Amino acid sequence: MSQLIASKLHKGLSPNQFIEGMTKNRETFESWLNRFEWHTAELEEFYDSLNNRDDLRCMIIAADWCGDVVRNVPVVFKAMEKAGIPTEVLIMEENLDLMDQHLTMGGRAIPVVLFIDTGGHLLGKWGARPKYVQEVMTAFKTENTDREAPDYQEKLNAARQEIGRRYGEDNAYQKVILEEIRDILSGV
Repeated sequence: MSQLIASKLHKGLSPNQFIEGMTKNRETFESWLNRFEWHTAELEEFYDSLNNRDDLRCMIIAADWCGDVVRNVPVVFKAMEKAGIPTEVLIMEENLDLMDQHLTMGGRAIPVVLFIDTGGHLLGKWGARPKYVQEVMTAFKTENTDREAPDYQEKLNAARQEIGRRYGEDNAYQKVILEEIRDILSGV
């Protein structure tokens, strides 16, 4: 796996290139980027403290059509910018080989945020959603294994509505992402 990750290093888009190239959801993405907050001084200080690390890289598998990317990647961009961690975005459809090594419950859930060293070795992974939001999809997939069931789509729509409710209308969910990524980076 690390060879595949290493082969993708420096081949992705910069955060600005990703935003500039968005053909869907750009306005919403930028809105979440502009509404970003650190929520606590401790979180901001933690990410700032990573600036002396030159061994970390961040690779994000994403696509502009995905609602979770639009919600979550702005938080990752801000955190990595503060931390001084070089970040690149790989478009999922152009990197299915890497995507398929990082499935969530057998599915291509994005964004996938990979924390790697300069040699491409995987140090940690986050995504596609904060844990308390992902719980909804995990429960749905566990309870609804038959995609042909007559009520499958209805239950999927209900799960998606609950996911939206858990994200909420404000940016409080961003604090959870910052904490979850802090916990990953604290161990590398």
